[in-house]
Amino acid sequence: MMPSENHSHFSASCSSVTEEARAKINLALHVTGQRSDGYHLLDMLVTFAGHGDRLSFAPSQTDAFTLSGRFAVTLAGDGGTNLVLKARDLLREAVGALAFPVRIHLEKNLPIASGIGGGSADAAAALRGLMRLWGATLPKETLAALALKLGADVPMCLESRPLIARGIGEKIEPTPDLPALAMVLANPLKGVSTPDVFRRLTTKNNPALTLPRTGDWIAAIAAARNDLEPLARQLVPEIGEISALLQASGALMTRMSGSGATCFGIFASMSAAEEAAATLHGERPDWYFQATGTVSGGA
Repeated sequence: MMPSENHSHFSASCSSVTEEARAKINLALHVTGQRSDGYHLLDMLVTFAGHGDRLSFAPSQTDAFTLSGRFAVTLAGDGGTNLVLKARDLLREAVGALAFPVRIHLEKNLPIASGIGGGSADAAAALRGLMRLWGATLPKETLAALALKLGADVPMCLESRPLIARGIGEKIEPTPDLPALAMVLANPLKGVSTPDVFRRLTTKNNPALTLPRTGDWIAAIAAARNDLEPLARQLVPEIGEISALLQASGALMTRMSGSGATCFGIFASMSAAEEAAATLHGERPDWYFQATGTVSGGA
């Protein structure tokens, strides 16, 4: 517990803070090598959806963590292993006395283990939200290093804007000219083990990601790859089925995100994406379909 005089932090100026944990979409994922420590080297074109989880933070007498949302029950037994709590504890260690007790609420709207960075996005949102609540400042490099301790995807999610990531995900380059995209996220609600997918990789040194600057981003994305998709389809055949459903619904292109099993279809407009999501939900109410727009690189 903190000394009682520090409870002066619990003033009206410390009202609750909310952070969006946007879904991370791998528009392309090329496996380009493997380090001696086993980590795979990747080239990724990443964007972030408007849809995601939501976290709220408020001063409290003691630390607390609560859950709600469609996929909350999946995390209910996660306890101290939840990345949000790990982020809180790491940041508290870094900022010291500023870090008064906090109540964190996670609204879990994204499927678990689905290749769209849900846990990593939550951890990054926790870092952003707690920095604001605690009135803390850290050098950008320090915060990025702390994010990387939480997972290779967390530095990307800390940015939550279109980017190219290389290495194991820590070498980040903004992509300011990537436009907003209308898309449908689709998942058969079957988890895919990322280690299982990577274990199936037989070719580790695939061609690097190159993006021709033609101005036609849909064509450029379509010309890229997700080297994990064929492997994930072997583990979860529904990925092929869900991709075909998106294509048949009018998607300009479809691809799996990350290690799966979430696929995305890019549509010509948000109205087309919303119509497709509604139709697909009607056909397969047991699966996950979500129309969303992504953030633009210039935002």
